[in-house]
Amino acid sequence: MDATDSTSATDTTDTTTATDDTAPAPQVWPSLRARDARALIRFLVEAFGFEENVVYGEGDRVDHAQLDWPPGGGIMLGSVREEGAPDHVALVPGTFGAYVVTDEPDALYARALAAGAEIIMELTDTDYGSRDFAARDPEGNRWFFGTYRGAPRK
Repeated sequence: MDATDSTSATDTTDTTTATDDTAPAPQVWPSLRARDARALIRFLVEAFGFEENVVYGEGDRVDHAQLDWPPGGGIMLGSVREEGAPDHVALVPGTFGAYVVTDEPDALYARALAAGAEIIMELTDTDYGSRDFAARDPEGNRWFFGTYRGAPRK
């Protein structure tokens, strides 16, 4: 999703090429497409606590958006392209899934429920020591939240 050829709807600063000390360390940034990207952004902020950083696009179209996850990292998303339009990120809406680390799964679960998220896996304690739950967003994407931070690097 390229932000260089678009206009920001909420921020006019292009931070995609930041090289100063404020730029985050290299990370993995999952990407997805949405039928109604602006509505999905609102939902992800309200239900799960992502923070809107930048949104580029006009009207209902989102060319590129960055939503930050407060503890670190985040996601990038944009609107589905029109039929026949070139799309080098041809992702099908509703097929995305991610595991997101949180230190407060119970509070996040309550927040997601209050915002109307469809819970697809209730809060559970796993045999590997994590406390997890899963929800589906209005586009059909699956979000797994839990305390598991991964195994130590070898």
